[in-house]
Amino acid sequence: MAQTNVNIRMDEQLKKDFDKFCEDIGMTMTTAICVFAKKAVREQKIPFEITADDPFYSKVNMEYLEKVIKKIDSGKSKLKEHKLIEE
Repeated sequence: MAQTNVNIRMDEQLKKDFDKFCEDIGMTMTTAICVFAKKAVREQKIPFEITADDPFYSKVNMEYLEKVIKKIDSGKSKLKEHKLIEE
């Protein structure tokens, strides 16, 4: 199969850390990226979960907010004004 080059940019420290990780598990960075690409193409998705660290964006909170918004939009609930709590 024909080979081609792919150039990517990343933070210098991330590259060093990733290179060390790949070395520790016995593969090159090229092999690791090819494994990722093959799995992504085969599964037609990113082959791992990507999440936000902020719990505000969690599935449970987003579902709760959607319910509250529907209640407000339908007139079943009113917005309440609260004081700002600063820590």
